Amino acid sequence: MPAVRAVPPLPPRESVAGTLLVQAGRAGMILGALVVTGCAQQAKPSGDAGAVVAPANDEPINRKVFAFNRGVDKVVLKPVARGYSHLPSGVRRGVRHFVWNLQEPIVFANDLLQANFLRSLNTAGRFIVNSTVGVAGIFDVAGKWGMPHHGADLGQTFGVWGIGPGHTVELPLFGSSNVRDTVGRVLTAGLYKLGDNSDTVQTLETVRTVGGIVDGRAQALPLTDRLETSPDYYAALRDNAAARRAKLVEEGRRGDVHAEESPAESRAATGLPMNP
Repeated sequence: MPAVRAVPPLPPRESVAGTLLVQAGRAGMILGALVVTGCAQQAKPSGDAGAVVAPANDEPINRKVFAFNRGVDKVVLKPVARGYSHLPSGVRRGVRHFVWNLQEPIVFANDLLQANFLRSLNTAGRFIVNSTVGVAGIFDVAGKWGMPHHGADLGQTFGVWGIGPGHTVELPLFGSSNVRDTVGRVLTAGLYKLGDNSDTVQTLETVRTVGGIVDGRAQALPLTDRLETSPDYYAALRDNAAARRAKLVEEGRRGDVHAEESPAESRAATGLPMNP
């Protein structure tokens, strides 16, 4: 008789829970390292928790990554963005509003983590109204009803909590960032992985990412075209990104519901969202 292969037993629930605990522990270790690194950095005299001068020994690596990013931007992102910018404004607004609507749950969670309860109510109202009356967010009806859009992410939340930005980090494809915001990006991506992985959710996630990249880069064209004429393009983009993140952290501390934000100023050096 042929040998019967034993079927390995299903992992017990305790092992699944253990895996989640391990993931949570790793996230805690990363956050702890972030706190130590952020607190070790000296912020600018203005008390700005979102901008810090990068140590000189970090710059050579960052500039090499920036050279790669600039090449990708020149060959792929910028041409696509310029073509997209020629679409009717109504189409571009629809894409932007749809992407905003998909981001509202993350914005809502960060509003709560920052104890900005009025902002969280505004975000929840936007998501409900635009998901229904606004046809899945394509039309920003909530904005016309006195509920303006604002951005919020985990990097901003860490800043509101008092964690410093840490070293400047030039991320491949995502442009100029810092240690604090990079950890926020990684943890946010991990939370997405723990959610529903159905085909529908993955499709929406792809649409959100691609739409945000293209629309964001198109909005950032005037900014990058202007900064590209500066003597040091890398330094100009780095300083601009640091200033934008400092402003975002300050807005989170104030908890302004009607925070004013220029679309072109809300993007990273390559035009990608800082923490999608």
